[in-house]
Amino acid sequence: MKVSDAIKNRRSVNVFDPSHQISKAEVHELIEAANLSPSAFNAQHWRFVWLQDKDLLEQAKVAAWYQPQVTDASLVLLVCLDIKAWQKDPQRYWVNAPADVAKSMIDNSQQIYADNPQLQRDEGMRSASMASMALMLRAQEMGLDSCAMACDEQKMAELVKLPDDHAICMLLAIGKRLDTPFPRPGLVSVDDVLLKNGF
Repeated sequence: MKVSDAIKNRRSVNVFDPSHQISKAEVHELIEAANLSPSAFNAQHWRFVWLQDKDLLEQAKVAAWYQPQVTDASLVLLVCLDIKAWQKDPQRYWVNAPADVAKSMIDNSQQIYADNPQLQRDEGMRSASMASMALMLRAQEMGLDSCAMACDEQKMAELVKLPDDHAICMLLAIGKRLDTPFPRPGLVSVDDVLLKNGF
């Protein structure tokens, strides 16, 4: 499948086939695709919590305002971000780079993030969002459907025992849809969203 087709065909699916199962190998493929996403200073902030336990999924459904995708999808991932990824053994992000490049990038990241908690969070959120989109497009290529969802972050954080230096980006449901989504409800024009040299 061409990337352009995956983009055009991907829709937010609300009704999944609860009988469809996804293999560990397929989950691995999806996470591998996400891991190829760009991230600030290559810190790869994303962390995916695979919600498998049935009781946990029922509780997660409540935290997601009873959206049925949470219990009907074949795979449910809570996309999180490690806000402090830039501090945690940053050498591992640059093992294949020339030594001078690695040192420069690590030094720069430490300097830029040290006193800027908002930037730390923003960079992690951007990185996790890009990884989520890569995962959804790979799912589309694999013949799977997806839905990105919001949730009550405080409740969800309690359910998964989210560490203090992490945050929640989104909830992802992956599986096989049961119905055909209605046509896209409305897209604003390119002229509406493309601005030249400012507002």
